[in-house]
Amino acid sequence: MEVSDGARRIDLGGVKQRAVLGYLLLHANQVVPNSRMLNALWDCQPPSTARKMVQNAVSAIRRMLAAAGPDCSAQLLTHAPGYQLRVDPGDVDMHQFRRLVHSGRDAVAAGAPDRATTLFRDALTLWRGRALADLVESGTMWSELSAIEDERLTALEDCFDAELQCGRHREITPELEVLTAAEPLRERLCIQFMLALYRSGRQVDALNVYRRTRAALVDGLGIEPGPELQALQHMILEHDASIQVPAYA
Repeated sequence: MEVSDGARRIDLGGVKQRAVLGYLLLHANQVVPNSRMLNALWDCQPPSTARKMVQNAVSAIRRMLAAAGPDCSAQLLTHAPGYQLRVDPGDVDMHQFRRLVHSGRDAVAAGAPDRATTLFRDALTLWRGRALADLVESGTMWSELSAIEDERLTALEDCFDAELQCGRHREITPELEVLTAAEPLRERLCIQFMLALYRSGRQVDALNVYRRTRAALVDGLGIEPGPELQALQHMILEHDASIQVPAYA
C-alpha cells in the first residue's frame, strides 16, 4: 500500500496505522463501525487496549492527511458508530481499476473487443502484486482481500475472452500457461487456454490441459469438470467449426 502527494510518497507509519488505513480504504466513503474494525485488526480477539490503539492510528492518519496540504480532499471523520474515510474514488487505484473494467465490459457488449482489450489491460496495469501485500505479509487475512483478488482474476478472464475474439490466441498463450498453473481449479481460464492452444494448431496440448484440469478438480474438490469444459473437449476432438478463430479477427 502506498499513498502519494503528487510525486512525493508519504510515510504511512507502523503496521497498525497501515492496517487501519487499508481497511478504511477497502470501505472508502462508508461508515466502518468500531466493532468491525477491531475484529478485522485482531481476528475477533482484540486486546483491552485495542480501541486506544485504533484511536492513535486514526489521529496519526489525520495528521498525515493534513500534512498533505490543501489540495488533499480526503477526510477521516468520526461518524457514529465508527469512522468514515471520505475520498475521491479517482484517487484510489482500486476504484480506477473497477471503472476501467466496467468500461471494458461495456465495450464487449457493444461489439468492440479491441477497445475492450485496451481498457482491460489499462485496468490490470494498476496491479503490482496482491492487494495490500505488505499487510498480508504481516498476517492480515481479510475476506475483502480474497474478493478483490477474485475481481482481478475475473477481469483477466474477461480480457482473455476479448483477446480471443480479436484473434490474439498466440499472444496470450504464455500468460495463460502461467495462470492456469497457478489457478488450476478455475475452469474459465482452462477453457481459454485450451482454445488458445487449439487455435494455434496445438490440439494435443489443448487436450492435455483438459486432462490436467480434470485431475485437479477430481483430486482437489471431488467433482468432474463442468458442462462447458466437457463440451469444449468434445468440440476439440471433433474439430468443431464453432471454435475456430472468429470472423472478427
